[in-house]
Amino acid sequence: MSDLKCLMIYLILSFGLTFLWFFITIPKGQTWLDMSNEMQSFVGLGMIFPMIAHVLTRFITKEGFSLMGEYSMMLGISFRNKKWIYFLLAVFLPWLFTELGNVIELIMNPNLFDPEYYLTLEIDQKFLMLLPANAIIICTIASFAALGEEGGWRGYMMPKLMKITGRKRALFLGGVIWGLWHAPLTCIGHNFGLDYIGFPYLGILKMCVLCILLGVVLTFLTEKSGSIWPAAIMHAVSNGQPSILLGYMNPEKAGVSDDVIFSISGRMVTIFLVALLVWMIWSKSEKNKKEKTNLL
Repeated sequence: MSDLKCLMIYLILSFGLTFLWFFITIPKGQTWLDMSNEMQSFVGLGMIFPMIAHVLTRFITKEGFSLMGEYSMMLGISFRNKKWIYFLLAVFLPWLFTELGNVIELIMNPNLFDPEYYLTLEIDQKFLMLLPANAIIICTIASFAALGEEGGWRGYMMPKLMKITGRKRALFLGGVIWGLWHAPLTCIGHNFGLDYIGFPYLGILKMCVLCILLGVVLTFLTEKSGSIWPAAIMHAVSNGQPSILLGYMNPEKAGVSDDVIFSISGRMVTIFLVALLVWMIWSKSEKNKKEKTNLL
């Protein structure tokens, strides 16, 4: 079976199963913030379906279920040949672009800064400095949850797309597909809230842009490590919002909603810069590899 047919089967299963789950579980007329934490977690189980779609697709297409190597599910882990570096990057990059993004947010809106805001969060100041480490450790341990998404997107979709279209187009198309997959949740305010111009269409567009940028980094980590675990870890840590500055950013003082801080406007800039840097390193690495091959 051709790669294109395999990819189409995967996308139909991934979107079909996920959207069906959201249709069944999202209470009619409710937004994300209307739901209890338990209900949000229940709806959020939809993130496991890209991985389920991956397994079902391999069963249908008879591609096998090898854990490591070319055309595998990339579930294995190897630290040889300095591959451990990509696991470290997965852990610490989210802290870098989150914290720097918050700096940009504070520069754009100085009224957000509140030196005593952390007190309302019932956090002692000396423990505030440990929040990023806490988020990193907890989310790294819980990265099996993000494996539900990354096991599908990075584990199956991106290798197929890159074979069909080449890396550049695949990173763009893969990001758009991933962003559109989030659309049902974006439409109920999960990613950027509800109170913004062009809701929900600009939110869906913004999610696609964000997924393109993050997809560059996540796909790079996956390809270089030969495993989907760095992508799963980075995805989970990114969702955990590792940051010290969040303890000093008071949305009420600035007259904005919590969603503005989490709308990733400042972080979008830093994620773009990180994605650009990764792309430059990746391209240079591939160029050097081709030059070495030509010399042989």
